[in-house]
Amino acid sequence: MNQMTAAARIEAPDLQGAQALLAAISRSFENKVVGQVRLRETLLIGLMTGGHILLESVPGLAKTTAAQTLADTVSAQFHRIQCTPDLLPSDIVGTQIYDAAKGVFSTQLGPVHANLVLLDEINRSSAKTQSAMLEAMQERQTSIGGVVYPLPDPFLVLATQNPIEQEGTYLLPEAQMDRFMLKDVLDYPAPAEEAEIIRRIDAGVFLAEAKQTAVASLDDVRRLQLLTQRVYIDPAIVRYIVGLVYVTRHAAQYIDPQLAEYIEFGASPRASIAFSQAARALALLNGRDHVIPEDVKALAHRVLRHRIILGFAAVAEQVQVETVIEAILGSVQTP
Repeated sequence: MNQMTAAARIEAPDLQGAQALLAAISRSFENKVVGQVRLRETLLIGLMTGGHILLESVPGLAKTTAAQTLADTVSAQFHRIQCTPDLLPSDIVGTQIYDAAKGVFSTQLGPVHANLVLLDEINRSSAKTQSAMLEAMQERQTSIGGVVYPLPDPFLVLATQNPIEQEGTYLLPEAQMDRFMLKDVLDYPAPAEEAEIIRRIDAGVFLAEAKQTAVASLDDVRRLQLLTQRVYIDPAIVRYIVGLVYVTRHAAQYIDPQLAEYIEFGASPRASIAFSQAARALALLNGRDHVIPEDVKALAHRVLRHRIILGFAAVAEQVQVETVIEAILGSVQTP
């Protein structure tokens, strides 16, 4: 335990530097994106950990604007992929093109080869195309014509889903859902925030030429990621995380049996990994060099909502996964 503490200790100048950098990124983000405080936090956690993010909301809640703004703020290369049923895997990862003049094949890398990739309405692409992202997201590389091409570092995927239009969509397989560190569900802005959006549109804030000025570099992001890994997490909190995930698999022993019956499958070990990585990032965001139980609780919905699979009975009786998560949080003693 002493070795863990020494390895994770962050010196005060490093902590202050991280705070200043994160504050600058946040201010730059807020210049373009009105409200959406939790979305900003979620995107920063993804940036600090390299974990992929799944965003769900109705149209028009600034998901694309947020992704573009974050990329501009940290000098990252940004690509947006609009997912459609006819989108092919080669449209994402790249392909080989025959050069008739030279009589050779040349490789053209796809849009996934960027620091920040937005997969817009990912559930509109076919299962074959969705699976093409698995190697990129997990292995951070693509294979074209038998040759492996590493993806840029840092690399972050933001995927969006629209919950109100299900015609012509393909549900994401559980295996691919599990590869997203966090899933955030966005809500409509408050009236005052919506009025501010209109004011900024009138002021020209969202015009193409009003591109956000970078306040950080990719080297800054890499240093931030290394610093996040050094945030201390006590073994008691690790046990707390593992306990929460364990209850998702054996819910009948810990929560209301009627509620437990709605759970078809619990979370995988990736949930525990996501908890520990995201909690470190959230602690650093809050100016701490150590994780506290409140960090874990604040992330519970985002880590578990796409990993706990509810059965048909839950859908029929309109039981939300958030209700189950709250019951699980209440069943495990806080350290």
